[in-house]
Amino acid sequence: MTTEAPAALAMVTIDCADPAKEAEFWAAALGWKVTYADDNYGMASDGTQRLGFGRVEEWQRPEWPNPAGTKQFHLDLAVDDLDAAEEQLLALGATKPAEQPGETWTVLLDPDGHPFCLTKAANWG
Repeated sequence: MTTEAPAALAMVTIDCADPAKEAEFWAAALGWKVTYADDNYGMASDGTQRLGFGRVEEWQRPEWPNPAGTKQFHLDLAVDDLDAAEEQLLALGATKPAEQPGETWTVLLDPDGHPFCLTKAANWG
């Protein structure tokens, strides 16, 4: 017996202050394209996967480190070369906080302050 799922994930949408800037950053970071951007909404896509960015009035960036757990989510990016990927993402507008979790992960912040992690692709199996 097979069970068909009642839904399919179409997109992940992230709250932010500047949707167009977020879409531009993530499109460049992932090698995708900005498929839509205005003052209230932005989208980056590779044709099958999509990240959306919705403007929220008085949006507040999450803290890093975040002991209270209020950051709610983060993206993990698999890379071949941690140092090279970090350098490229910093050039695109990411920032690197002083607090880091260890040697196998690097935490960066996107232009609106969302934390995301870099780790070697080989670690994912």
